[in-house]
Parts: sequence; C-alpha cells; structure tokens
Amino acid sequence: MKTFISITITLLTIFFFQEVYPQIDTTNQRDSIIYQTDEIIVTGTRTYKKIIDIPYSVHRVDQSQFKLDRRVGVNDILGTIPGLFLQSRYGNHDVRISIRGFGSRSNTGIRGVRILLDGIPESEPDGQTRIEAIDFNSVGRIEIVKGNSSSLYTNAPGGVINFINDIEFPRSFAINFNDFGSFGLRRNGIKAGVRTDDYAFLTTYSYHNFDGYRDHSQDYWHILNTVLETTPGDGSRLNIFGYFVDGLIRLPGSLTKEEFDEDPFQADSVQVSRDTRRLTKKGRLGLRFNTFFGKKDNNELELTAYGTIKYFHRTSRDYKIIDRYGIGANFRFVNHIKIFDRDNEFSVGSDLLYQTGPVEYYNNINGKKGDILSALVDESISNTGFYLSNSFNLIKGKFDLLLTGRYDKVMFDNIDQLFEVRNSRETFEAFTPKAALNYKLTPSVAVYTSYGFSFDSPAGNELDNPPTSTDPLKLLNPDLEPQKSNNFELGIKGNLVYRGTKFFNNVYFEATIFNTIIEDEIVPFEVYGDVFFRNSAKTNRRGLEVGGNVEIIQGLNLKTAYTYSDFKYDEYIARTIEDSSGVIVTRDRDFSGKIVPSVPEHNFSIDLSYQHKISKNVTAFIKGNYRYVSKMFADDGNTAENDSYDILNSSAGLDLQFNRFNVLLSGGVINIFDKIYSAFININSTKKQYYEAGEPRNYYASLRLGYIFN
Repeated sequence: MKTFISITITLLTIFFFQEVYPQIDTTNQRDSIIYQTDEIIVTGTRTYKKIIDIPYSVHRVDQSQFKLDRRVGVNDILGTIPGLFLQSRYGNHDVRISIRGFGSRSNTGIRGVRILLDGIPESEPDGQTRIEAIDFNSVGRIEIVKGNSSSLYTNAPGGVINFINDIEFPRSFAINFNDFGSFGLRRNGIKAGVRTDDYAFLTTYSYHNFDGYRDHSQDYWHILNTVLETTPGDGSRLNIFGYFVDGLIRLPGSLTKEEFDEDPFQADSVQVSRDTRRLTKKGRLGLRFNTFFGKKDNNELELTAYGTIKYFHRTSRDYKIIDRYGIGANFRFVNHIKIFDRDNEFSVGSDLLYQTGPVEYYNNINGKKGDILSALVDESISNTGFYLSNSFNLIKGKFDLLLTGRYDKVMFDNIDQLFEVRNSRETFEAFTPKAALNYKLTPSVAVYTSYGFSFDSPAGNELDNPPTSTDPLKLLNPDLEPQKSNNFELGIKGNLVYRGTKFFNNVYFEATIFNTIIEDEIVPFEVYGDVFFRNSAKTNRRGLEVGGNVEIIQGLNLKTAYTYSDFKYDEYIARTIEDSSGVIVTRDRDFSGKIVPSVPEHNFSIDLSYQHKISKNVTAFIKGNYRYVSKMFADDGNTAENDSYDILNSSAGLDLQFNRFNVLLSGGVINIFDKIYSAFININSTKKQYYEAGEPRNYYASLRLGYIFN
C-alpha cells in the first residue's frame, strides 16, 4: 500500500507543477486517437457531463481507436484501460470482465459490472450479463465508468460500460466489411446509415463463424442491430432501438495442470461427451423519448421502455431449455438552477425490469435432449430501483460536490411445477449512498475523490442450491447473502496541451488509488463438478491505476495502462469439498489472509501506434501492443497458481479515400512469439481443472469498402 501511495504522490507532484495550457478542441477530428477530457458522456452521473467534470474515473473509446483491431471480443477493444482485467475464454466473445476485482468471481458471463447497450441494460435484473448482442462493427463509442456505481445503477459495484451504436454519423453511407483469420475465423456483413433533416437510421448485420483454437470450441453468430432517431419537435428526440441475435458456442471446459502441460488446446473429455454448448436466440425492442423544456431549456425529461425475448439451450450435466420474457422501463428527470449564484443540477430517476419464463430440465444423452423431464421451474426475477443525484458548484467553475443515492429491491421467485416443496422466494434490498468531490486545478486538470457504499445481490445462477446448504431441498440457496462494500478512491486526470512544441504537445493522464472493504463477498466453489457460490466473510481490496496517452510527435501515439491490485481475504472460514484420489473429502478451512484468486497483482499494457499520410488519398497505419499479466492464484486456499505471461500483438493498415469511396485494408498478428499461457482461470475447481489456454499465434485480415452518398 505504501508503495503505490508514494507513486501516486510523486505523479501528483509532477503534474501540479507543470505549465498547463487550455485544451484545444479536436472533437471534429474523427480519425485522431488523442483522448480528450472535454468529450461529452452520459453514463457517469446519468446526466450529460464532460469527463473533466465527473468525480469518477471515466474513459471514452471512439471507434477510430479500434478500427485496426480484430473486434472479435471485448478484450480486443478495451485491453488498454487501467483497472479493467479481461480474461478471454476460447478466443471468442465469451470474456470475463472485471473492474477492481468485481466480476472476477464469475466463471460464466459478467457480474459486478453493469453492461448497457445504447443506455438500455443488457444486464439481467439480477446483474448477470452476456454480450452476444454487442457488435463492434456497429458500435460508435464505448463509455466506461470505473469504480462503485451502485448509487446510480443496479448491481454495479465495479462500474458501468455503455456500448453506443454509431448513430451520430454526419452523412448517409454504406459499408461492406469482410474479416478473415486463423482457425476458420470469418466475419462478414453490412453497415448502412441514412441521414436526412428529419431522421437518422442505422442498421448493421454481421455473420461470425469461428472454428476455435481448442477442440470443441466452435461458435457462430448472426447479429442484427438497428437504431432510428427522429426529432418530433424542437428540443425533443425519439429513438427506436432493436436487435436480434442467433448463435451457438461450444465449450471445451477447463483443464488440470497435468492436462494443460500435455496439450493446452485439448478439451475436457467430460465436456465433449456432454457436447457442452449454449444455443442463444434473443431480441430486444426499445423506445426512448427525450425532451428539454422550461426557461432556457433548464429541465430534461427522458422516458425509456423496452421488451426482450430470450431463448436458450444449455447442455451440461442436464439438457436445459430456458425461455425468458422481459419488460423494462427507465425514467429520468434533470433540473438545472442557480443557488446563491452557483450552478446546481438535480436529477431523479427510476428503473424497472421484470423477467419471467419456464426452465425445462431433461436428461442429457451425448448432447441430445432426452425424453425424461426431470424438472420444470417457472423462474421470475424483478428489479425495482430509484435514485437521487445532486451536483452543486461550491466554487464557481472549480469545485463541485456530488451526492447520489439509490434504493434497490431484487426479487427471485422460483416455482417447481413437479415438486412444490422446492418452491423458493428470495428478496434482497438496500439503499446505497455516495458522496464525491471534484476540484479543477486548471480548466483541463482535476483531482477527485469519493466515498460510498455498494450492494450486489446474488445472480440467479449463483443462487443454485448446493447439497451443503442448510435446506438443500429448496431451489434457491437460503444461506447466500448479497455482498456489500465500502468504497473510497482518490485520483487525478486531465490533458496537458503545449502549444508550439514538436514533441509531447498533447498528454492525457490519469492516476487513481482505491480501497474497498467487502462484507460477505460472493465467491464460486465446486461440488462434484457443479459450480455453486458462497459468502467469504470480509475482503480488503487496495489498488492503484495509472493510465496515459501521449502524442510523441505528430502521428505517433503512445498509450499505457497499469493496474496494481492488493486483494486479500481478511476473514474467511469456508467448508471445502475436495477430490483426493477419487475420494471426496469435506473439511473447514481458514482462508483468512489469503490472496483473492483470478486477479493479478500487476497488469500492464502499452500501445504504440503511428499514422502517416502517404499521399492525398492514402494514409498508412501501424500499431503494436504489449501486455504483461503477473501470476495469479486459482483457488481461495492459494494452493494453485497461474503463471505470469506477456503477449505481443501487431497490426497495420491502409486507408484509401477516393472522392466518396473508401477502402480500408488492415491485418495483424496475435501472440507474435506464440507463447503458451492460461488466459482464463476456473476458480476453486474441485477436480483442480483451473486452466483454459489463451490463443496461440494467429493472423487476421480485414477489407472494408465504404461509400458516402451525400
């Protein structure tokens, strides 16, 4: 802890005593990858704010920053954001996202981080998320709020990521994209936008097919995204959002250390015999109305309503068929007034999301649905919440106080249609306040701090009842409690812009220290190969995040991200079930003082990119990426480790402009030195099957053809 506090104090001292000039507005330079803190975002405080005015660690990634990247998974796009740790399973879209350790416990899906698409939750009412509908060919920008956001969003102790489709295009266009790569990777599709004086319409269709670099890891996807934006009146906007996803992914499972050393790309034989896979069909339709009114349009009202349909087949020990029908709504009101000649912004809002549907369990016969119906359960999950937020300018143009608070109630109601005695209902509720301060040292440099509480209810799959619970007959685990935490952070961020210099004339930087104390942290464990969850008493997380983006000379940019994590269990006595030479042994073990698994102490990445205009119509790009991840533990007892690894990637491309035609040629190499490493840890495996291989050296290429109509 002393080490990273010393580093942070040093950084603050350096930045405070440098000569700082006002920022240069480069928002119209769409091809620039220079990070600007004056960019407008929405997700930080659920109001329109500039990054420099938000007392949190906030990042925005524009599509121009990942136009040369492979775009298969979110780890291809967000790998250089400090505080984010991304673990890819099988090299496809299935990626574990964790922010400051929140989300690292999830062996499937995403937990602890609220995922939005166009501001509408992709996360389920219980916080569980899969991101099959996120298409990086359609996404225009990504907004990331790191750290505790529970005072504004449901189940968001780690933060919020909002993927926003590219509806802000200036002119009508059409693009055909074609991506190819090793292991049968193929992505093809079209993207088109129509803009008139009255409306804008965006549609993107993508087809993805990938054989996988491991046995039994194939996947394919059809993804359709659409956005319609109109202006029915002065100061108002109406948006219609829609998507449809259809796809399948096969899961090769995790390996023991011995199996990994023998062949890291083999599949677990049990998963192959079960043909473990997920078949997904889902769709969503949303409607949003936004309007400004009052004196000088000082009031804003936003109403959002949406409906979802989801259909899943999942094979494991059982053959499971899941139907989900959901409805949701958001309300938001913002008022801007002057109090004692100081700006004051007050907002209030609410969220409602209800999801229900049957789950059928059949016997699994080599991946085929058997005829025996073993269970039929009606599952319903609802989340109701409302929040208040008030931002007051204490010192004009310099010092702001933000107070936020949210009440959430999450309900689970499971009805077993075959065995009534198994019926279960669980309710979790809490109020989570937060206070934050933001002080501008200059118009482009600010220090910020915050303290608040978070509340994270168990997800539906985390409530699966283990045989070790106090009432193993029930469908839902009666012993599992939500995890709650106290969160503190202190940071600095800004842009240093030097005029008239050739080198280092634009520098973006960020440094944040944080400390989180978690009560009843939810962690996974296994019983006879099935994953369940339990509370681990008390955990202390301390960390440092440092990031920067430097324009070394014109066209040459350096982007870095470093995260230091010191996460330990302060108090944790757990009952473990272990497989010892085929004999199941149950014992109580004290894990107090142990390091939290699946979180590296050091996580470092660096991007170096260069673009050069060869001629009036041709621009060349080249980019290199290096990533280092220190060793991690794979279990709560710290008996198994995942070795450290470092990966080097590269990409290059040509952007050709011919009047209204555009051709973008690009390609790259992943894992240039063909390192063998485990990219994903299956935490607390009874059979010690912790390891899932990262992708070996592979290649990709892309051809994009575009035309602008007016």
